Amino acid sequence: MTIVNLARFQFAMTTVFHFFFVPFSVGMVFMTFLLEAIYVKTGDEKWKQRTKFFGSIMLLSFAVGVVTGIIQEFQFGMNWSDYSRFVGDIFGAPLAVEALLAFFMESTFLGIWLFGWEKLGKKVHLLTLFLTLFGSVLSSLWILAANSWMQNPVGYKVVGGRATLKSFGALLTNPQTGLEFTHVVFGFFLTGGFAVAGIAAFQILKKRNSDFFKPVIRLGLLVALIGSLGNLVAGDQQMLEVKNSQPMKFAAAEGITDTLKNPADWALIGFYKQADHEEIFGIHVPYMLSILTYHSISPVNPPIEGVRDLNKKLAEKYPKAAKEIGGNFVPPMNTLFWTFRIMAGLSMAMILLSGLGLFWTRKKKPWLLENRPWLHVYSWFMFAPFVAITCGWLVTELGRWPWTVYGLFTIQDSVSPNVSVGSLLFSNIVYFLLFCGLGAIMVVYTVNLMRKNDIEGLDTAYAKLDPFSKEAFKSDTDTDSDKGGED
Repeated sequence: MTIVNLARFQFAMTTVFHFFFVPFSVGMVFMTFLLEAIYVKTGDEKWKQRTKFFGSIMLLSFAVGVVTGIIQEFQFGMNWSDYSRFVGDIFGAPLAVEALLAFFMESTFLGIWLFGWEKLGKKVHLLTLFLTLFGSVLSSLWILAANSWMQNPVGYKVVGGRATLKSFGALLTNPQTGLEFTHVVFGFFLTGGFAVAGIAAFQILKKRNSDFFKPVIRLGLLVALIGSLGNLVAGDQQMLEVKNSQPMKFAAAEGITDTLKNPADWALIGFYKQADHEEIFGIHVPYMLSILTYHSISPVNPPIEGVRDLNKKLAEKYPKAAKEIGGNFVPPMNTLFWTFRIMAGLSMAMILLSGLGLFWTRKKKPWLLENRPWLHVYSWFMFAPFVAITCGWLVTELGRWPWTVYGLFTIQDSVSPNVSVGSLLFSNIVYFLLFCGLGAIMVVYTVNLMRKNDIEGLDTAYAKLDPFSKEAFKSDTDTDSDKGGED
């Protein structure tokens, strides 16, 4: 238990837990927007109640997401102060815009949506939810711009041991920014679609207002299919960019120990000895790596570099960092290899299940709605996007070893100089228990909501009255005669 390892674990824990709720909350905002749009278009009150039901779950996820995001911000000052000093001039601009513009926009319009059901016109009320969605997506853009700079630093200069931003436009036009943003946004759709479809499938399975949820499952699967297909294309393009900007991450994720000439075989299954950078056991598919990397098997394509050759190049290019880490620039290969395959495998499974689900819920033969085993599959598969997204972030962040800012600043240089093992261990335990508590609250409230019999009478506005109105301060024992008294 070293300071570096404990600080890394704490940041990983807070990031993973926070990012459970980011795609969930934004995805649920999008799904709630679609549900209300159908209500506005059709005027059917049942779609209004469906909007309120899933809107209540969206509000819960939004609240927990905000709390966990604030906790994550603490990490920079607590455990990574040297890193904050180095990147402060770079991160200040996008994170300030995210907090002062995007976050306030989404939170303000979400509040108007929450309390504006009977006070605003239908279209104006729907517009407030659209602006909430827009603010949430915009918020993600600024955060991902900062993260993309860590992956591929551009438009900067180092002055006095600190990175200074030379071009704000370069920050936004960073190739990593567009690819990360597209990948994450499709992940929002994927998560929201499968969450709504999974909850609807579970409710139908439990025979809780089945007719209420049957139309919703098809809408969720449609959004999930669009999100999963877009995610596949965006992910493919992002990995091609990673091969150019971070070839070591690409090689470790694909299990490439030695440089391969084209056409190259792809490792379907692999186990590696980290110390020697060699494969212990593997099952390979002929030509597939060349197809995935270059979309062709032409032998004229450049060779695909392996971790051994890349390690030598990086040690020569960054001698100071090599001395700090003992000359080992290879990230944990087994972890990257398997998390990448879990992510890719779940992505393919989600495409298949969402496509089949749409076919099985067609009007002429809605076979899925009566098939209990497959309803179980879809109800449990609502958790698949969370696993896939977590695996994707592990590949993104662990693959950047040993850097916090690729090629510029190492993990060892980033840790706060005044923290101790004891303080880090204590804060890890406190945060872990806090996250478990927040997660439990989210689950309990969601389950209680799903168990309610009077779903059609549900109201997302938990406060029936304006909290600042005169009526809100009257007690139940007030009589009509009291109304004429002094205030």
